[in-house]
Amino acid sequence: DPVAYFIENKPVKGRTEFTAQHEGATYRFASAANRDAFSAAPAKYAPQYGGYCAFGAAGGYKASIEPDAWTVVDGKLYLNYSQSVRRQWSSDIPGFVRKADANWPQLRSR
Repeated sequence: DPVAYFIENKPVKGRTEFTAQHEGATYRFASAANRDAFSAAPAKYAPQYGGYCAFGAAGGYKASIEPDAWTVVDGKLYLNYSQSVRRQWSSDIPGFVRKADANWPQLRSR
């Protein structure tokens, strides 16, 4: 549930009865209220880089994520592969965001 990162300040597993589509991905939510909040403003809640690891995107590749390895920076949700990768990511978030933003248009189509 991507909304939970903002509202509850932690990852919460979504349920199959509360889903929404955004940019080709299906998101699950813990409640109808969270689903509705997401549907009203998906750009506000959707994780950056299609939900792939932000550190990986900065490195030019797509990597899966661990829901507990996350950061909200400037109102945007960034997910990471693991806690150790999250620590690396945290060492230079602005620099990694610049790199990931530059890489994402090409990575998105892969």
